[in-house]
Amino acid sequence: MAKSGGSGKNYRSAKSGQFVTKKFANSHPVTTLGETRGGGSTGGTHRSSRTGKFVTDGYAKKHPSTTIKDS
Repeated sequence: MAKSGGSGKNYRSAKSGQFVTKKFANSHPVTTLGETRGGGSTGGTHRSSRTGKFVTDGYAKKHPSTTIKDS
């Protein structure tokens, strides 16, 4: 698991939901998302790892390897 320390971003794999290192995120930009630390809750919505935009539940079900569920 990737370490988080200080301010900045955490990176999460859309495929596994696990936090990953910045190096991994840079190597896999299509399937990872950068998240601002302390950004707050989004109420369990889904986001696309390709665009970073919020997507519908239906879209997330059709594209599970490129979406994550925010909490």
